[in-house]
Formats: sequence, structure tokens, C-alpha cells
Amino acid sequence: MRIASLLPSATEIVCALGARAELVGRSHECDFPPGLEDVAVLTSARVGPLPSSKAIDASVRSVLRDALAIYDIDVEGLRAARPDVIVTQDLCDVCAVSLHDVRAAVARLARQDVAIVNLHPMRLEDIWGDIARTAEAVGRAVAGARLVAELRARVADIARRAAMARARPRVVTIEWIAPVMVGGMWMPELIALAGGEALVTRPGQHAPTLDRDALAALDPEVVLVKPCGFPLQRTVEELDVLREALPPAWRARVYLADGNAFFNRPGPRIVESLEILAACVHPELFEDFAAKHVASFRAAYG
Repeated sequence: MRIASLLPSATEIVCALGARAELVGRSHECDFPPGLEDVAVLTSARVGPLPSSKAIDASVRSVLRDALAIYDIDVEGLRAARPDVIVTQDLCDVCAVSLHDVRAAVARLARQDVAIVNLHPMRLEDIWGDIARTAEAVGRAVAGARLVAELRARVADIARRAAMARARPRVVTIEWIAPVMVGGMWMPELIALAGGEALVTRPGQHAPTLDRDALAALDPEVVLVKPCGFPLQRTVEELDVLREALPPAWRARVYLADGNAFFNRPGPRIVESLEILAACVHPELFEDFAAKHVASFRAAYG
């Protein structure tokens, strides 16, 4: 079996299933687990490194306005990799190569024997389903069932502990800083499991952009900022931008987290994401998770 994974969460899934040795291609953003340097990189971004979240947003919007793809696929590299299975997604064209572009690349290979596994997680249950479908496609169905069972059990244990809390704080998670986008999809479910009350979004809902008036109407007690693709230090560097974006009347505890490794990757580490969230929502109940993830999140202010 030869596997090409064109998004980070899929690469984490493939490796967690025990199929790392069969991985012959990856995206330029696949950086976990460690040791992927010898796997061929098959994608690249048209939007280069930019100094701020506002500049990144403007550049991405410009590319999309021109009806261009944000990412390129190395078709010749894909040909050389000779994958039997390609794992991709059609959830977000901003986050990774699109299903349309993958199909176009495979068509250029003139091969009929390549299986394309398309991931489209909207809720937590979809993540478990995507793990199972990927496992089936790469011949690891038993390992997939075992992995999903383990992840479910860990989630259930966290929810059980969170249920001991005396109150359910109002929580907002922020997926992008400029403009402010509130976390959707599986995030409201994670908030509920962590013992909080999600504001703004419902499970399965795409992340909305909120203006200052809409933000000012909210009264969160906990705010978790975890911009998509930003490691913790990158978010720390935008702390002044964040202070300007958030209403001064908010009296919430504000936390910053690694949005590159966690929360925005719908794979096995979504449980670690829940652990971090639980430590923010109920620090009195989850001191162990705070210690475990000390390098991945921090209090900003409040």
C-alpha cells in the first residue's frame, strides 16, 4: 500500500493507524508526528509568509477573488510517488488543497486505480467516522476501530470529570484574529464536553466573522484564541492586535493556544485539544492537563 496524505490531520490519522511506513507523499503543512522529513512534499502554498493575520486574510481573499487555488499540487511528484490511496478534503479550500484539484491532478496521471478518500468533518462524530474510513481504505480497519474506541473513551472520561463542575462558564473560541472569526464545527461540542456553554455557534456550523458590535453584545467568561495555522508564539506576537479586536468591556479570562497543532486539525489530537480547553474552562478540575500542555497554551490576560 502506498499512501499520499494531502492534509495534516490525515497524516496524523495515517500514522496513528500504524501506516507511517506506507506514507509516500504529504502536504507542505504536514509536520506531525516528528520524522516526516523523508516523505515527499506534494503541495505548496501560493500565499507566502505574511506579517499579520490581517495581511494573510487580505491575501487569501485576493486569491479567491481571482478564482485561483490557494495551493498547488506537484503533479510530477505525485506521479513519482505512485500512490494507491490519496487522502484529501473538501471542507475548506483555505486550509488545504481542494478535492477538485486532487481529482484534476489524478486525471493528469491517467490512472484509474488510485482511490481518493475525501474527509469532510463537521462534528466530533464525523472525525471518528473519517478515522474509520481512512483506516478501511489503507487496510487498517481493526486498528481504526481500536483507535476510535480509545479516543471516545478519553473524551468520555474528560466529560465525566467536567460534569463535576459547579457552573458552566460561557465560552468563546476565536479561530482568526483580524477579522475575528468565532470557532464553529466541532468546537461547540468540545466546549460542552469541557464543561462550558458555547456562545455564538452551534455544532456543525461554519466559523462566522463577527464585527465589533456583535462581539460587544457577548459576555463570555472564558475566551480561547487559537488561530488556524498559528503556533502559540505566532499568536503571542499578535497580542496587541487581539487586545484591539476584543471589546474592552469583556471581563473574561483570555487564553492563547497553539492553533497549528490543536483544535483546527480534526484527527487524533482533537482529544488533546479537548484537554487544553478543559484546562482553560475549569482550571480547578484539570490541573493535570494544564501541566501536560504547559508548552501549548498560556493565559493572555484576565
